[in-house]
Amino acid sequence: MILKRYGAPTPTRLDSVHTRGVTIERRSRRVSSDQLDRLARRLMNSSPLCSLATVWPGGRPHINHMYFAWGGPFEIVWISDTDSRHSRNLAAKPAAAITIYDSHQTWGRPDRGIQLFGTAGVVTGGAAEQAARAYSARFPYEPSGPDTYPFYRFRPREVKLFYERILGAGTLVSAKVTRDGLAWARTEVFI
Repeated sequence: MILKRYGAPTPTRLDSVHTRGVTIERRSRRVSSDQLDRLARRLMNSSPLCSLATVWPGGRPHINHMYFAWGGPFEIVWISDTDSRHSRNLAAKPAAAITIYDSHQTWGRPDRGIQLFGTAGVVTGGAAEQAARAYSARFPYEPSGPDTYPFYRFRPREVKLFYERILGAGTLVSAKVTRDGLAWARTEVFI
């Protein structure tokens, strides 16, 4: 059985599920930097939790859910024990990906979320103070004392947004993160 995007199941032969692929069309429709920035900000504010993907030194993937705050050019900050698996992974290899989405969405209705790709690690000095201000503004956290965890910062280089109500069903827009905001890179539609 194959499901229609916004409707009830449509019966088909069982073997067609295994052989029928998803078609991805690239579209030339650009999305303005202003609209991308607005949508990304809205998406990043849609949940206090995100999922952080890191890589073990041997190449095995790892994922962690965490509370986060953000600021700057879509930089994400959080606190973590340096001995946690994801923190040790970042110390060995700073490559990371993060996804943020409202977990109260309903199957078959317009979806929305953001994926971010970049690097992350512990911050110190002025960067740690900036991270502490952003985090404390979102959560009741006082970053002082002997058991305080360090702050981490994720710096994205690329984001992928889906906001079906605004961008269209099955539409994924990729953008580069620049000093001035987001710059459209490509639009893909899954049909």
